[in-house]
Amino acid sequence: MTAPPTPPVHTNLVLKTLRAEQRGPVLHIELNLPDQGNVVGEAMLHDLQTVLDDQDPAVRVLVLSGAGTDFCLGGDRTEFAEHLAHDPTGSGIRASGVRARRVCEALTDNPAVTIARVQGKAIGAGLALALACDLRVCADTASFRLPELALGLPTAWGGLLPRLLSEVGAARVRELVLTGRAFDAAEAHYLSVVQRVVPEAQLDEAVAAWARPVVRRSPTALRVTKTLLQSYAAPARLADASALDAELMASVLASEHYARTRRHLAV
Repeated sequence: MTAPPTPPVHTNLVLKTLRAEQRGPVLHIELNLPDQGNVVGEAMLHDLQTVLDDQDPAVRVLVLSGAGTDFCLGGDRTEFAEHLAHDPTGSGIRASGVRARRVCEALTDNPAVTIARVQGKAIGAGLALALACDLRVCADTASFRLPELALGLPTAWGGLLPRLLSEVGAARVRELVLTGRAFDAAEAHYLSVVQRVVPEAQLDEAVAAWARPVVRRSPTALRVTKTLLQSYAAPARLADASALDAELMASVLASEHYARTRRHLAV
C-alpha cells in the first residue's frame, strides 16, 4: 500500500521574495518575483540567508526553483545605481557582494543535497545561484548567459567565476565570459553547467527522481560524502579569489560612476 504524501510544512518566516515549503526531508525554496524575472536584490539575498540559516537539520534535499517564466534574470542593477547614489565609494555594493557570496556558499556547503530546477533564462547572478547547487536540471528550452562584461561589470558575484571554471574549464569559460553570448540547454549540458535536460513539463519528475534515493541515505554518510566531494574539488579552486568579488564589483562600479560624474560636470 502506498503511503500518503507528506503534507507540506510552511515555514513561519516572513519572506518577501521567496516561497519556502518543507515536505518531510525535502525543502523547496522558490524565487518568487516572477513579474521582475526573479531578479536578485537585497531583499532576496536577505530572505535566502534567513531560510538557509533556519534550515531544519532533518532536511536531506533542498530544491531551488524560480516562479514564472524564468528561473532568474540576474542581479537587480537598479539597486547598484541606488547604492552609488547613496555612497559613490561603493560601500553598499561591497556589503551586497558579501551577502551574495555567503548565500552561494550556504548552498554549496549545505549539508543537504542541493538541486537547481531551471526553466526559461538563468542569467548572471541566476546562473551563479544554480551553479552553487550540487545537481542542476534544466528545461530543454532554457538558456543561459553571462552578460556582466557587456554591462561594464566584472564577473564577480557570489563566487560564480571559480565555480564555473571548476565545473566547465578555463578555455570554454573564457569564451562565454568575454563574448557574453547566450547558450542553450544542449550546450549547457555539454559544458556540465547542468547534468540533465528534460522537457519543461518533466522538471518536477526529474527533481523527484534525484531526491528519492537521497532521502533514504544515512544523514551522517550524506554529510561526510558532501564534505569529501567539496574537499576533492578544492585543489581545482586553490586560486579561488571569490572573497574579492564584492571589492571588485564595488571598485569597478564606483570608478565608472566617478568617471560619468566627471564627464557630466565637464559639460
